[in-house]
Amino acid sequence: MSIAAAAKEGRILVSDGAWGTFLYLKGLGKGQCPELWCSSRPADVRDIASSYLSAGADMVETNSFGGTRIRLASAGLAGRAGELNEAAARLSREAAGSRASGGPAWVLGSMGPTGKMLVMGDVTPEEMGAAFGEQALALARGGADALCVETMSDAEEAAIAVRAAKKATGLEVICTFTFDRTAQGYFRTMMGLSPEEAAAAALDAGADIVGTNCGNGFAGMIEVVRAMRPAARGAPIMVQANAGLPTNVDGVDTYPESPQDMAALVPALLDAGASVVGGCCGTTPAHIAAIRKAVDEYRAVR
Repeated sequence: MSIAAAAKEGRILVSDGAWGTFLYLKGLGKGQCPELWCSSRPADVRDIASSYLSAGADMVETNSFGGTRIRLASAGLAGRAGELNEAAARLSREAAGSRASGGPAWVLGSMGPTGKMLVMGDVTPEEMGAAFGEQALALARGGADALCVETMSDAEEAAIAVRAAKKATGLEVICTFTFDRTAQGYFRTMMGLSPEEAAAAALDAGADIVGTNCGNGFAGMIEVVRAMRPAARGAPIMVQANAGLPTNVDGVDTYPESPQDMAALVPALLDAGASVVGGCCGTTPAHIAAIRKAVDEYRAVR
């Protein structure tokens, strides 16, 4: 069964938490390429996936957020895009077990922005589409069940990624955007998209699930989901929130919300319309375990 089908049947699903936060805790150095760990430190990458699954996640992502050849080029790794993405999916697949044989969790192939601006002419749509297609195909080869185009701010880049992923693999595609609150009190992406516009762009491109990640804690996400829900056309909405808004302490981003803080907001987030709930920056397996407990308690009384 697909994630969207499960959500439409009324299941409330829990996704995993932060990968970057966990990698840094394991020793990833500033400026180092996280995706290279899929080759150089596979046991550590597999352990991250296993930790979130043990905490109760129904799905786990892959260590491939910056895995397009366009983004890997800055580390001199463009030629290894296929290898690293396939390895990323394989490691999460090993942690999750086989869906065909009753494994408990879906594997989501993480596909983040390229870091290049179409509007500035840094890259052509054709180059971007080819890079996303290559990444998606490699993630599918490694065992991904679905693809998660995430942390998007530009409608065109998101649409290119969704279409390329669908064309290359035919897998289910999730598309999530990052929003910040403006001085006027509205939520907008860096490129000015409202939650409604973002959802429409993703769905028009063929996304099966829409949503939001990063940029906000659950309190802000509740407002984003309320705004997005009427435009979602019945598609499930996924939320992966930060552990609150970060403060910088001695050059290190620190996230203030405890697992209990996040769990306390889960009922309001679900009431707003979220079907898949998990974490982003600053969240840990402890946060996911608390969210799992809150989701189970919510279902038990409804």
